[in-house]
Amino acid sequence: MTEPTIEPTFEPTFSIIITTYDRPGPLRACLAALARSDYPRDRFEVVVVDDGGPTPLDPVVAEFRDRMALTLLRQVNAGPASGRNHGARVARHAYLAFTDDDCQPEPGWLSALADGVRAAPEALVGGRTVNGLPGNPYSSASQLVLDMVYAFYNADPAAARFFATNNVAAPADRFREMGGLDETFRVSEDREFCDRWRHRGYPLTYEPRALVVHRHPLTLSSFWRQHFQYGRGAARFHRARGARRSGSLQEHLGFHLRLPRWWRRARAQGAQPRSALHILPRVALWQVANASGYVCERLGL
Repeated sequence: MTEPTIEPTFEPTFSIIITTYDRPGPLRACLAALARSDYPRDRFEVVVVDDGGPTPLDPVVAEFRDRMALTLLRQVNAGPASGRNHGARVARHAYLAFTDDDCQPEPGWLSALADGVRAAPEALVGGRTVNGLPGNPYSSASQLVLDMVYAFYNADPAAARFFATNNVAAPADRFREMGGLDETFRVSEDREFCDRWRHRGYPLTYEPRALVVHRHPLTLSSFWRQHFQYGRGAARFHRARGARRSGSLQEHLGFHLRLPRWWRRARAQGAQPRSALHILPRVALWQVANASGYVCERLGL
């Protein structure tokens, strides 16, 4: 009797790309988190791209070279999209995994992404981000915005529509074939890339077990600047969509018109924002900042 053929287990390999600008402390914490990964060391590397920051990062990177394969690149300041593309060009492994310097992936992050890749090898696989600064009301509000966005765009995990670039994995060859991220975007490059990916007919799949903790302290002024710039990015995103005819603005109006629904859904999916008394004013401020940035970009101001 012939023994059945046992197919070998697909073991994805990852190049983790981190773009950073003059934040050696958060970068050190990010690398320390990656050094605690439960994924086999021979199946991933880390590529750090210094986006022209004034502080040398060699001492930070040197602390971790004996714990994982680690490369440090440097470029003239050109923004995160350019940095991620630069890292992708030198990456050695079959899949690219992106996170940010102010994020700390959980030990099982790569293992969860690998499960997502095994289930859908040709897909863009996105994970879940949680706020690591629950005592900061602006950071909490910003996280709640992302949770609501995910509740709207990724209601069906197998047919997701948007992932932020602080927690996403992509087949390296397909990422390069598409030309990577659009470097004319300083913000919202992830929205543009996900839309372009879907426009090519490629799938996105959500793997919420791939968890990163985001520690980005915000103040009133930095919260406003962040979401004002996101508004500008949204205007550029919709302009790009219109040019390639990949969708219309009307498709996205349901998000803003039904915010209470996405708030409730985000809570049901595990988001833990502060009380409404603390969060509601910041959510209102986000709407104003985002709309202001959108209008200014559309008017060329």
